[in-house]
Amino acid sequence: YGLAIALLFPLSYGIYDFIVTRDVNIISIIGLVSILLTGILGLFQFAPMWVAIKEASVPLIIAIIVIISEYTKYPVVRKMLYNESIMDVPVIQQKLLDNSNEKLFSALMRKCAYFISLSFVFSSVLNYSLAVYIVKSKPGTVEYTQEIGKMTGLSFPVIAIPSMILMAIILFYMIKQIKKLTNLEFEQIFKNQ
Repeated sequence: YGLAIALLFPLSYGIYDFIVTRDVNIISIIGLVSILLTGILGLFQFAPMWVAIKEASVPLIIAIIVIISEYTKYPVVRKMLYNESIMDVPVIQQKLLDNSNEKLFSALMRKCAYFISLSFVFSSVLNYSLAVYIVKSKPGTVEYTQEIGKMTGLSFPVIAIPSMILMAIILFYMIKQIKKLTNLEFEQIFKNQ
């Protein structure tokens, strides 16, 4: 019952956030589905290996979405890293046009998408390894619930921090390349608040 009640919190928040913002965010949906799957795996007492598979599949799905989105009108990288709330996109676009570097910029964005995708594959491997290492007890037991909690607690230092460092390196690389393509200074790339 505790697990079922715990699942109500992210589900309720997801529904509430959608009602308030009216915005569908694919990454948030994947996160919500992941939480629900964790609960379902525990409630229906699936073998611990399924937890590891589920943990690995979430970042792997995100990696695939990032790559596929590059071939659509809505590339994830542009939404995540290169957007008007962070960068002065009109100024950057004009400078790219002035320097005839639009194609090089598109190639840069695609390269960053591949790098980000690889960071999610790396996260997938770490998630799987952590789950296999920690979750060994039979579902429905106190030990199983404790192991899920331990896995969740360790996921920040073991997975989130290395992933954030990789993301920061990718962002730094992207900014450095934008500087080269536009001849803008670091401060000019970012939107003045």
